[in-house]
Amino acid sequence: MTDRKVNLKESVTVDTNCCSRRQWLKGALGTGALSLVGTAGLTGFSGLSFAEALTKEERDKMTPDDVIESLNAGNKRFREGKMADHDFIAQKRASATGQYPAAAILSCIDSRTPAEILLDQGLGEAFNARVAGNIVNDDIVGSLEFACAAAGSKVVLVMGHTACGAVKGAIDEVEMGKLTGLLKQIEPAIEATEYDGDRTSNNDEFVNLVAVTNVRRAMDEIRRRSQVLSELENEGKIKVVGSLYHLNDGRLEMLS
Repeated sequence: MTDRKVNLKESVTVDTNCCSRRQWLKGALGTGALSLVGTAGLTGFSGLSFAEALTKEERDKMTPDDVIESLNAGNKRFREGKMADHDFIAQKRASATGQYPAAAILSCIDSRTPAEILLDQGLGEAFNARVAGNIVNDDIVGSLEFACAAAGSKVVLVMGHTACGAVKGAIDEVEMGKLTGLLKQIEPAIEATEYDGDRTSNNDEFVNLVAVTNVRRAMDEIRRRSQVLSELENEGKIKVVGSLYHLNDGRLEMLS
């Protein structure tokens, strides 16, 4: 049997011929376009209705900052109850022969934090990796490398959230099966969080500060573990960014 080198980048960039209004969507939704009832493509109370999947051409034209702006705009639509009227069946058909996600999101397994909904993304717009406490390991890093280096995503978004159960478990030093080892990976974030008040899981402020530290450490771990992603970021081709999702009001807070 002969060895054959597979070009991953080529294998995930099968082009489609879908025409799309998404480029207009990316640039306009953040500036009040949803209020233009009657404009072509706007239907019903929920906002824009579209069936097309994100195309390679559209994704490749976006800068990392464009992608971040798009995610923020999607979260704003979610908070205001003006989410796009996604035709997921049509998007499924349009993306069947190729996918061109603009972002790769590492988030927590928490049932209240599904990134595609919170950021109002359609099928084929974002890769998603979910694990309790949005921790980083080699499998996660490898997945993010695939998303960016092979498939062309422009942003790695680490998304923690308030009232995180994994963070609380780490603070409480919970031990239970394989969960014990996972929570151990959050403990450095506890130690690194400067706070003079009550450092227990009963203190929401402390829990959320640790969650932020944990996101920042995850970003550092991604860069440290992956020369591939670090080089892409240094070249300006991608950005690794962090955020905290607020369960109480649905707000995505981007971390500077």
